[in-house]
Formats: sequence, C-alpha cells, structure tokens
Amino acid sequence: MLTALTAFIIAALAAALLTPLVRELAVRRGLLDHAHSSRKVHGRPVPRLGGLAIVASFCAPLLGLLLVTGSVERLYRSSPREVAGLLAGGLAIVALGVYDDVRGANAWKKLSVQLSVGALMYALGFRIDEIAHPFGPAIQLGLLGLPFTMLWFAGVMNALNLIDGLDGLAGGVALIGIGSTFAVAALRGDALMMLLCAALAGAVLGFLLHNFSPASIFMGDTGSMFLGFVLAAAAIQTHQKSSTAVALLAPVVALGLPIGDTLLAMLRRLLRGRPMFHADREHVHHLLLAKGWSHRRACLVLYAVALILGASGVALARVASGWFGALVLAALVAGGALFLRWLGYARIGSVPEVVEARRRNLTRRARVRAIAESLRHASGPVQIWETVRQAAPALGAEFIGLTLPGASGRGERFATFVDGPGEAGSLRFRVRQDIVPDRAGGGVIELGWTDRAAIDRDTEIAVEQLCGHLASAVERMDRTAKGAEPVGVRLRRGA
Repeated sequence: MLTALTAFIIAALAAALLTPLVRELAVRRGLLDHAHSSRKVHGRPVPRLGGLAIVASFCAPLLGLLLVTGSVERLYRSSPREVAGLLAGGLAIVALGVYDDVRGANAWKKLSVQLSVGALMYALGFRIDEIAHPFGPAIQLGLLGLPFTMLWFAGVMNALNLIDGLDGLAGGVALIGIGSTFAVAALRGDALMMLLCAALAGAVLGFLLHNFSPASIFMGDTGSMFLGFVLAAAAIQTHQKSSTAVALLAPVVALGLPIGDTLLAMLRRLLRGRPMFHADREHVHHLLLAKGWSHRRACLVLYAVALILGASGVALARVASGWFGALVLAALVAGGALFLRWLGYARIGSVPEVVEARRRNLTRRARVRAIAESLRHASGPVQIWETVRQAAPALGAEFIGLTLPGASGRGERFATFVDGPGEAGSLRFRVRQDIVPDRAGGGVIELGWTDRAAIDRDTEIAVEQLCGHLASAVERMDRTAKGAEPVGVRLRRGA
C-alpha cells in the first residue's frame, strides 16, 4: 500500500508539472482543438495533446520505483505476461492517439487498431471467457471469448473518448473508475493492479488541475484512449478470477456512465439513420447544458453519478450474494431510467417522427455517397463544382457556393441558386463550412435556405461528410495542379 501511495504522489506531481510544458509544445506546433462544429462546447482554440502528460506521468513512478526498490522489480517479474501486455498494448494505443491528435485518423482506422490491441491482450492473458450474472450459472463464451475481449477493449476506449465533451469530464469519470478498480484490486490483494491504478490516478489528478473548467488543455484522443485501455485491462485482471456471482458486471457498472452514454449514442444513431461514427450533440452532458446548466455544474453532477456507479461496482465485487447483485442492478436500472427521462430522452420523438427521420437521413447519405464517388473522378475546379452543386437539393438548400484553393492563394469561386436567379437577401439562414479546417485558404462551402433560421444536426452531419469528401478532392487537385497558372474568380448564378 505504501508503494502504491508513493506512485500516486509521484505521478500527481509529475502531471502537474509536465502538463504546462506539453501545453506550450502544442501551442507552438499549432496542435489546437478548434470549435469547427456546433457539437463543440468550447469557444476558443485549446491545445489538445494533454494525453502525453498523462502517459509520461503514469510511467514516471513505475520506472522510478523499479530503480530504487527491489519489491517492485519482484512484482514485475511475478507477472511478466501482464506487464508485457500493458507495455505493448499501451505503446500501440499511445502511438494511435498521437497520430490522431497530430494528423487525424478516421474512425475505421482507429477501430481496427483498437480491435487488434484487444486481440493482442487476449493472447497475453487478458481474457473474458465467461459472463457471470446474479440470475444463474455463468455464461461460458468459448470461441466467442476472443471477439468479446476485443470489443471490450475497443468499447471502453471509445466510451472514454465519447464522454470527453466537457472540461474535466472524462478525466474525472476515469479517476472514479480507477478508484473503484483500485478498491477491488486491494480486496483481492492484487499488488500489481494496485500499483498501476495508483500511478494512473495520480497522473489523471495532476492533469485535472489544468483540465477542469475552464480547461487550458485537452487530453485529446491520446489521453482518452490510453485511459480507456488501462481501465479495460485492469477491469479484466481484477475481476476475471472473481468468485462473486456478478464478476465482470462489477466493472461494467463502475464504468456505467461512459458505457451507457456510448450505447445510447449507438442506439440513437441507428434509429435515426445517422452515421455510427459521426458525433452528435445529444450526449448526456449536452442535454445537461441544454437545460441551462454551467459546464462546472454539469460536470460535478456527472461526477456524482459516476461515484454512485463506482461504489455500486465495488459493492458488487465484494458481496458474493446473487440476490444482493440483483437488487443493486434493479435499483441502478430504475434510477438510470428516471435520470434519462428527466434529461429528456423520453421526448426524443414519436415513432413516426423517428421513422421519417431515418428515411430522410438514409436517402441523404445515399446522395452524399453518390456525390463522393463522382468527386473521386473530378480532376479540376469546374468538375468538382458541377458535382458538388448536386448536394443542394439533397440538403434542401436554395443556394450553394463553393470556394476552392487556387494558385497564388487567389482561389476560384462558384455560386448558384438552385431554382434560377435569386438574391442573397432572400436567404433567411446561411452557413459557411471550411473544407480543410486546419489549413488557411483550404476552401469554403456555403449553403443558404429561405425557409429556416437554423439547421438541424442531421443536415450538419451531411455537410461535414460532404466537406470530408471535398477535402480529399482538393488535396488530389493540389497534387496534380502544382505549378498551374493562377485562376480567377468566377461567379455563376442560376446555371
């Protein structure tokens, strides 16, 4: 216990000191999180590489104590597979997170790496071979153990990533989850997991000094995915040999807030026909903000929810009674249902409204995919424009404009009213979206409507998807048009 406390203190001090240095590095490199989407709740660019400080501070006491105390060396030697798994898997996740924070990685690339890391951890002994529950014998997974373990790792990493939407929220929720895992490890006498949880808790606490509202730095995907990875591994290790009737349900409950929010997001997107990996503004923290709550108040309330769930997870891990587990789960389900109803999930829409939204979104996505396919064959500004202008009817817009990068920075502009000549003053609402957000002069798409004062999130998602395909076309055009003569500005109306 003394070694774990020492690791906690060292990690906390290291994170408190390292985070400002990482923040300065991110600012110098221009690695900032810009609020380019309405789902973002911060109003200014914020450095996003804070996960590096968490990782470095987590490793500092683990390496430092190894050099000064033989007990830590013996602890590592006693669990070589677990240490190797955490080292190899952690390095892979950190590499993925840094790449995503610096260069950007699409959802499929991230998921493939996460699943591969899950498979590696399975091979090294971090396995989910059965699912115990309080209502009867454990369910033996057999050959399904591998895919279930892979999904567990990917799921927890993405859950922490998705809930990272308010200053300090992901860090605080992770800290509570780490605390509950530490408590279970202490009950089991698992010294290695106690040491790892203590080091991670200290790193997160030191980082939160700079990340709590108003945050001066974000942990980014490096931090959220690394936290999710360690939590997923520690949960398996501390519960896979459990004798209680609920076993793996205990860490699921302890991490119930991020896991539940992720499952709700998947269900919401499936029902409404939205892209599964495209963010929205209907997460639990968004709904609290919609009620007029401040960032701090919403964050503290969600900390309280996470604390209740974490304590429940520890209780489930400690008490072997199946009836006790059933009562705890029933109380949590009832409380969760009331909480979601209060948040407004019961008012998301009637069945006909949801069905109509799904039909409309699937049709819109099909149109965007067709446009994307045409953009792959567009070789110049005019061809790109002729393809992109077809998006206006799919988005219900009366006006569409496009500014593409050009030689000498002059650019090329196109614009048209869908139903013939029109006046800009007739448009009730207009939106401008950068095609390549992090590049100056990377192009802009404009859309205008006469029948609305705002656009819904479904339309915004379609515009963001269109910009993603446009960005690929612009990059391809840049590669093939190096050294081309400057192009002038062209305005087309009613064409």
